[in-house]
Amino acid sequence: MTGSLLNTYQRSKEDSSDDFIFYAQPRFVYHLDDAFRGRLTQLYRDRLTKDLIVLDLMSSWTSHLPEEISYRRVIGHGMNSAELEKNQRLDAHWVQDLNKNQNLPLEDSSVDACLMVAAWQYLQYPENVAAELKRIIKTGGQLLISFSNRAFWTKAPRVWAEGSDLDHLNYVKDVLISQGWSEPQLIAEETYKPGAISFLGLKGDPFFSILASNN
Repeated sequence: MTGSLLNTYQRSKEDSSDDFIFYAQPRFVYHLDDAFRGRLTQLYRDRLTKDLIVLDLMSSWTSHLPEEISYRRVIGHGMNSAELEKNQRLDAHWVQDLNKNQNLPLEDSSVDACLMVAAWQYLQYPENVAAELKRIIKTGGQLLISFSNRAFWTKAPRVWAEGSDLDHLNYVKDVLISQGWSEPQLIAEETYKPGAISFLGLKGDPFFSILASNN
């Protein structure tokens, strides 16, 4: 399906060089802080059961899934094979640039839940990806899209780079609805640093999530 919600400018990026060049060097670091990651893992703990086939789309060397839960199968996708190979939660993985090819190599209704973390912000053709996700996720399955206020800004399309946090939530929601998804649940929360300094009330990275069901 050809994307139609965004214009050429909104899809463009400050750095238009090949994305594989940018992601060629593996980054074995956390891009979001421990407060955000803790909230994300709790979301997965609350929403995902062990019998599910999970797709971690646009993943890296970690999937942030609860350590105590073993899922039926976890499939990973990303832009760097070394990162994906280091991710011990993945049972299988593949490398693909979704800005060049949005067709996912998975069968219809083959996935129970799809996770996207700090990922949507790099999609230049999100409508096509949303349509593909609706195809591969089973009826009643889940799509969990989470992000904060960080990004590799030169690689984020201008629709994201020039938008506010609220703009980002509404933008993702509008794309999903345009491709036949039902009205999603939106989460916008502050996080706080855990551990001994938690009594100081120090804030962590803000947590945003869009939870959609394939009804």
